[in-house]
Amino acid sequence: MKASRVTAIGLVAGAALWIASGHLMPHDSPEGQAAIRPGEAKTQPAFRVSVATAANVEHSPRLILSGRTEADRKVAMTARTGGVLTELRVKRGQHVEKDEIIAVLSDEAREAQVAQAEALVEQRKAELEAKRTLIASGALPKLDLVNLEAQHKAAQAALATARAERDRGLVRAPWAGVITDTPAEVGGAAFSMAGKEIATLVALDPMLAVVEVAERKLAGIKAGESADVRLITGQTVSGRVRYVAKSASQTTRTYRVEVEMANADGKIPDGITAEVAVALQPVPAAKVPRSALTISSAGDIGVRVVAEDDKVVFVPVRVVEDQQNTMWLAGLADGARVIVSGQDFVRDGQVVAPVEAGRASAER
Repeated sequence: MKASRVTAIGLVAGAALWIASGHLMPHDSPEGQAAIRPGEAKTQPAFRVSVATAANVEHSPRLILSGRTEADRKVAMTARTGGVLTELRVKRGQHVEKDEIIAVLSDEAREAQVAQAEALVEQRKAELEAKRTLIASGALPKLDLVNLEAQHKAAQAALATARAERDRGLVRAPWAGVITDTPAEVGGAAFSMAGKEIATLVALDPMLAVVEVAERKLAGIKAGESADVRLITGQTVSGRVRYVAKSASQTTRTYRVEVEMANADGKIPDGITAEVAVALQPVPAAKVPRSALTISSAGDIGVRVVAEDDKVVFVPVRVVEDQQNTMWLAGLADGARVIVSGQDFVRDGQVVAPVEAGRASAER
């Protein structure tokens, strides 16, 4: 037992001396020599990033708004008098010209009044012609001439009134357009037609594209400026801004904007979905790839640029227009080297190796 205990104590003591020798005795290994000679240590190369040079130009951003088409004019033509609807000369979808007869209301009483008024005019005219000679010769007093002329004019006025009442039975188109509805039926109603709708007329030329604009974007839209309208059918039409509302909608707090489009062939229907692109006032902006945009640690939107000393600097920007693959940004200095690839792997103040985007792609 004593011999084994002595052996164990000896082994423990030897292990302790071996461990202590590693801390107390110096080592002259190549790795140790390299660590104490910093001048001979290897340096890491600068991180390479792709950059594009920003060029500020006057850019007119396009405001894209969704809306609908709307007929320039729309009216429900009604009967102005009573009678029976004897003729309806139009049908839905038919094009009519101005003053074209849409419908006819018949009333024998009106025709009788016209005939009576015509007969009275002929009578007054004959009396005036017969007595004019006698008055001129002095056989009758001159005052009779004044009375006869007044009676003749009164008869003519009564005839004009009777004819106007008869013409109220003719429903005419107030302007050229397309009939969209005909709710009346031939033979309908007798003397209760007054005020009832006969047909609906819509003017399709010009056609309007109507959009609602938020108050923040209203300042850039001016009447008379050009606009492009893309219809849901795929058709693209050019137009101009005709009207910009001066008061906001009470419910949406938006402003009505109307874009007028030529539609002589009537191919643009009323009430379909449309997308309106309006060019706003030009502002200085630089075009950069969408990939260049990043967010700082403070939450600001901007890009990282390479300064003259090849150090990374974050620059906050304002988005002027967001396109499919590129963005127009305001706030960049002309000629700034914008990092377009690798900006998320570097930090502010870091020294990098900038390479022009086109040359970097070629080297790959």
